[in-house]
Amino acid sequence: MTQVTTIDHVVIRFAGDSGDGMQLTGDRFTQDSAVAGNDFVTLPNYPAEIRAPAGTVAGVSSFQVHFADYDIHTPGDHPEVLVAMNPAALKANIDDLPVGGLVLVDTADFTTRSLAKAGYDANPLEDGSLSNYQVHAFNLTAAATTAVEPFGLSRKDAARTKNMYALGVLDWLYGRSVDSTVNFLTKKFAKKPEIRDANVASLKAGYYFGETSEAFAVRYEIAKAPAESGTYRQVTGNRAVAYGLVAGAAKAGLPLYLGAYPITPATEVLQYLAEAKSAGVMTYQAEDEIAAIGAALGASFAGCLGATSTSGPGLALKAEILGLAVMMELPLVVVDVQRGGPSTGMPTKTEQSDLNIALFGRHGEAPMPVIAAQSPADCFAAAFEAAKIAVEYRTPVLVLTDGYLGNGAEPWRVPEMDDLPNIEPNLTTEPNQPDGSYWPYARDEKLARAWAIPGTPGLTHRIGGLEKAVGTGAVSYDTDNHEMMVRTRAQKIEGIVREIPDVVVDDPSGQAKVLVLGWGSTFGPIQAASRLVRNSGRSVATAHLRYINPLPANLGEVLASYDRVIVPEMNLGQLALWLRATYLINVESYTRVNGLPLRQSELADNLNAIIDEEAAK
Repeated sequence: MTQVTTIDHVVIRFAGDSGDGMQLTGDRFTQDSAVAGNDFVTLPNYPAEIRAPAGTVAGVSSFQVHFADYDIHTPGDHPEVLVAMNPAALKANIDDLPVGGLVLVDTADFTTRSLAKAGYDANPLEDGSLSNYQVHAFNLTAAATTAVEPFGLSRKDAARTKNMYALGVLDWLYGRSVDSTVNFLTKKFAKKPEIRDANVASLKAGYYFGETSEAFAVRYEIAKAPAESGTYRQVTGNRAVAYGLVAGAAKAGLPLYLGAYPITPATEVLQYLAEAKSAGVMTYQAEDEIAAIGAALGASFAGCLGATSTSGPGLALKAEILGLAVMMELPLVVVDVQRGGPSTGMPTKTEQSDLNIALFGRHGEAPMPVIAAQSPADCFAAAFEAAKIAVEYRTPVLVLTDGYLGNGAEPWRVPEMDDLPNIEPNLTTEPNQPDGSYWPYARDEKLARAWAIPGTPGLTHRIGGLEKAVGTGAVSYDTDNHEMMVRTRAQKIEGIVREIPDVVVDDPSGQAKVLVLGWGSTFGPIQAASRLVRNSGRSVATAHLRYINPLPANLGEVLASYDRVIVPEMNLGQLALWLRATYLINVESYTRVNGLPLRQSELADNLNAIIDEEAAK
C-alpha cells in the first residue's frame, strides 16, 4: 500500500524537447494546483529558436512550478522533482536537482543515437551516475501509445499524448484532480474529437498507472494555502497587463487602442487584447515597432487610451515617437516586457535590462514616469496605475515587466471594478479662454494640458513635434519660451510624486543595519531571501520600489537611515546608478545577468555575510 506523506511545498520541473508540450503540461499542472488551493509561482524556460534542434540540450524546453501550503514568492532555486522526457532533458537539468531528488524519466528515446546527440557517452540509467537520486524510469511514450490505440491516431500523434500521461502520473503523485485538465482538453479539441479523447485517455491512464502500480512507495499531499476571500484565477504577467489596460480604459470611460508588433516575450499582450473586442478594445498588429507606437499615439490624439507593448529592441525603435508623445503631452501607456540584451540577446530569458533606456532613452529633455511591476499578478495594478497617470497627467508612461513576470504565473485575486479608483480624463468640450478661444496648452493644477477630441465644435487646434508656445500651442522658436516649456514638462512629471505612496520598510526587529532595496521582479527573491535570513536569527530590512520616476518622496531619508543599502538587480547596477546620482549616497549593487531570476538561497547567503560583517564592526 502506498504511504501518504504530508509536505508543505515542492518544486517540479517538466523538461523535454520543444515539441513535447512541456509548457502546456506545466501550465495544466499549475492549474490543477490552483484548483487544489495551493499558492504557486511558475517559471517557463524555452529556446529562442522557432525550431530548436530536437534531441539536443540546446533544444530543451522546461517549465518549473513551485507550489505550497503557505505564501511563496519565487519558482524555487532548484527543482526537487524532475520530469525528463528524453536524454537531452535529463542532461540539461539533472545538475540542478539536489541529492535525493525524484526523477521521472521517459525511457523511449534512450537509444545510442539519442544519447550521443544529448552528449552522453553511456546510458545514465544504467551506469550508476544517477545513484544519488530517486529514479523512476518508464517507457511513458509506449504506455501512452497503448492507452490511445482505440482512437485510431497515427503513431506520431499517439506518441504526442505522452505529456498528458506524465501529467496524469504527477497529478496522482501529488493528489491533484485531473478534472480541470479534462475540461480544458474537452474545450481545446472540441472540433477534433479523436485528439480530445486520446489526450483525456492518456491523462487518465497516467493517473491510474500511479494508483495501481507499485512503482511509488510514497505519494504526497499539500494542504491549501491561506488566502483572503474572493475570486481567484491563475494569471500570467502578460495577461494581467492586458486586463489592467482594459480596466484602466473602462474606468476612464475611453476606448482602448493597442498598437503592437509581435516580439518575444511581449507578444501575448497583443494576443490577449485581440480577444477582448467585446470589451470595446481595438488592436492593430503593425508592420513594425515604429508604426505600432505611431498608431497608438494617433489613437490617443483621437480620444482613446493609446497603448503599445514591446521588449527592449522594440523600445529602442519607439524612442523618437516617445519624444513626440512627450512634446504633444498625450496619454500613452508603453509596456516593456524586458529580456536579455543587447541586440537580439536572449529573447526567451529574463533580465532587468531596460531601466536606463526607460529613464533616459530619448533625445532632448523628455522625462517620463516609469512604473515597475513586482510579480505576475501585480502587472494588473502596474498597468492600471500607468493608465491613470497617463490620462490624468497627459503623458506617456512606461511600465516595466520582464520575461519572468510576463510568462510566469501566480494566483490573482480578481478585483471588483467598483473598488478600483476612478480615472478622470477631463476632456475639454467648451472653449477655455475668456475670449471664447481654445488653448490646447492651458494647464490644470497638475500641469496637465487641455485635451480636446478632434472635431469638437469650436475647439480647432493643431499639434505636432515642434516646440509649443505657452498656452496657445503655436509653434515657437523663442528661447525663453522653450526653457519655460521644458521646465514645465519636467515639473509636471516631478509633481506625480503627490500620487506616490511613501516607500514602506519591512524591518520586523527594528534593529536592522542593512536595507535590501529592490525593484520589479526582484521582489520575490528578496522576500524569500529575507525570510531565510530572519529565520537564521539575523535582522534585515527590505523595501521595494514600484515608481522609479519619480521616486517616492521619503526614499532619500530611508536610504540615509541604514548603514548599508544593498540593491539586487538582474543587470549590472542600473537602479544603483540612478540612486547614487539622485541621493549622492553609496548603495551597493548585487547583480546577476544569467537570464534567470535571482536565487533566494544565494542572495540569503550573501546577506548573511554582510550582516555578520556589520555586526563584527
